[in-house]
Amino acid sequence: MTQHKVGSLIGVILMVLVLPSALGHASLRGQQDNASTPGLTFEGDTALWTMAIKADKTADFEKVMNRLRDALMQSSDPRRKQQAAGWRVMRVSKPMPDGAIAYVHIIHPVVQGADYTIMKALYEAFPDERQPLYEAYRGAFDKNLSLATGSIVVDMTK
Repeated sequence: MTQHKVGSLIGVILMVLVLPSALGHASLRGQQDNASTPGLTFEGDTALWTMAIKADKTADFEKVMNRLRDALMQSSDPRRKQQAAGWRVMRVSKPMPDGAIAYVHIIHPVVQGADYTIMKALYEAFPDERQPLYEAYRGAFDKNLSLATGSIVVDMTK
């Protein structure tokens, strides 16, 4: 085998082995319903998670978010109730250049170690609504835009 072919083969092997792992760490993980995955957890005491929603599907998205609130509030797990107490979703007033609408999940305080996977919480609470909830969420979702996590260092309210 020539040196060029060996180098190409090593490159392909690295892409197959390393790239999926790197992409998994770079993206927002935990939106799959898989008990073996760690879910979506946040570091620090505050998370700002921004996602783009299709402009013609904002009502569907907001219905799913209201069902998420119901799921968290009705849960027998006290951690889910804590999540609900610190989780707000803000709709950005001005559409993005592509027409999508940005929504910011404002989570403060973050419940340390809690799983913030949206679909997992919905599936736990409403197993009979699994398919319609998934279809509404997936149909509305455009893309994740950003995730910022950290700790408040200056609180102007105090």
